[in-house]
Amino acid sequence: MAVVSLAELSKSGALIGVDPGDRRIGVAACDAARMMVFPVETIKRGDKLQPVLARLFALYDERSAAGFVIGLPLNMDGSKGPRTQSAEAFVRNLLKFRDVPCAFQDERLSSAEADDRLQGEAAKHGRDAAAAAIILEDALAAMRLGA
Repeated sequence: MAVVSLAELSKSGALIGVDPGDRRIGVAACDAARMMVFPVETIKRGDKLQPVLARLFALYDERSAAGFVIGLPLNMDGSKGPRTQSAEAFVRNLLKFRDVPCAFQDERLSSAEADDRLQGEAAKHGRDAAAAAIILEDALAAMRLGA
């Protein structure tokens, strides 16, 4: 596999949402029916990426996931910047670790929305996992609309 569009992801099965950051990786998941999305955890990113990828794939395998949805931090005008390039490099490394379907989802304003939610149910999971849940929710909504 490689990077695919949201429409090319399997139509069923759990998905793992990922908010890749320089210091932390937020992780969320949905159930196999794709009805519920929930923050899972935040993985601290150290000097080596291998332990992060091993943990991501452990979560992927625990849920028998059908693919990853990775947040793509575009600039507000839709252009790509250094953070976008970093997310794309993260996916290239993820695919070297294991070849699985990965789709990007525009994540503009997901962190701001996560901050708003932190006052509620997402507080125990943190901003990064909440942002990953928002990214996954947005992707699922786009998939339902035929994106």
